[in-house]
Amino acid sequence: MATAPDYYRTHGALSQPGRFAQALAMLPSDLPALCRFIQGIVLHADWAASYGVADTALSRETLPVERRMALVEETGTDSLPPGRRTPGTCRDFALMLCGLLRERSVPARVRCGFATYFSANPFEDHWVCEYWIGDEQRWALADAQLDSLMRERLRIPFDPTDLPEGTYLNAGEAWTAWREGIADADAFGHGAATGAWFMRVNLMRDLLALNKQETSDWDAWRTLSPERRRLDAGTLEACDRIAAFTRRVGFSPPPVSG
Repeated sequence: MATAPDYYRTHGALSQPGRFAQALAMLPSDLPALCRFIQGIVLHADWAASYGVADTALSRETLPVERRMALVEETGTDSLPPGRRTPGTCRDFALMLCGLLRERSVPARVRCGFATYFSANPFEDHWVCEYWIGDEQRWALADAQLDSLMRERLRIPFDPTDLPEGTYLNAGEAWTAWREGIADADAFGHGAATGAWFMRVNLMRDLLALNKQETSDWDAWRTLSPERRRLDAGTLEACDRIAAFTRRVGFSPPPVSG
């Protein structure tokens, strides 16, 4: 077992930069600069129109860091106009930042949960990067997606590289808030898809991401039948146990089973 918090200091399959490790290691080390680099190469598919990009059929596939950098390499530059950036979603921004930090031996991990600073739901499905601040002995959250345009549109007053408490709940925190009667399950979701069944989806995706498996079969939640969206007593109890592990993960990853 890796010692704390070394497990999150090393790469998983998707965060591994491969042949681009040396080039990425030469980027500035400060967090805002790393976020600006990511914002210069990734375009969020759902925000394309806000950047003047008309193609609404942009891919939502989460790409490994090495594969995305290969696409960037084809352009010959790492600061692209919006129409030439590689398409992705919030998870791609989080994964890229996670990979860049791990390449600098900074413990980092991708988290799945819910943000309060979007308008679709009070708690909107979202992915961010969680990283370890050694001097302060704490985990912090960074949202690499929030560039100047998004911050202005969303009227965000806080530092996106260190999200204030309450602006983002990881899936375990969200699940627990619902189960303890603090929050309504219908306040959590992805657009029109809301409720406890979706909270369970994110709970499982967060669990897997904490074990460096940032993509999984749970990403096919849009195809779940009504029957599979029902949560019986056994499922609720299992999710309670998972949330107990994931809402306040320390140094080591929680077990996938159980």
